[in-house]
Amino acid sequence: MAFLAFNEPGMAGAARASLAATAPAMPSPRVDVAVSAPAPALTDLERSVIAIARHDRVSTLRTPGRVSRWLGVLFGLRVSPRLADDRLEALRRIAVLSWRHGYAVPALELRTFLAAGYSPAQYEMIVDTINDARIARTGRVAFA
Repeated sequence: MAFLAFNEPGMAGAARASLAATAPAMPSPRVDVAVSAPAPALTDLERSVIAIARHDRVSTLRTPGRVSRWLGVLFGLRVSPRLADDRLEALRRIAVLSWRHGYAVPALELRTFLAAGYSPAQYEMIVDTINDARIARTGRVAFA
């Protein structure tokens, strides 16, 4: 009986096992090339955006309404901490949601984050880093 790797997407393990069972027993030249993906990294500016997003509320992600803008004009209130750079704003939004909800981020926000040029590995690194910071601060796991 052959081992099937069910953890591979699209039943690739089953396809590979059935191909190996029907392939001839001729040795084929095989070249092993170790291809490693670069480790996800963030710049110092991006890390500071994540740190600043720790103090932002989820309400800062919504666009301010007419009343909020008028109150800001009348009383000099800070309405929205939106960043001018779209790429950094996508990072800030993901960081705010990750500080508050962990991996439970809306799919639209995640798509916007990935469309801004970030990779899924960077997203995981950001949420893992935020989780580690929360554990270090509170001493307990905030989310799984």
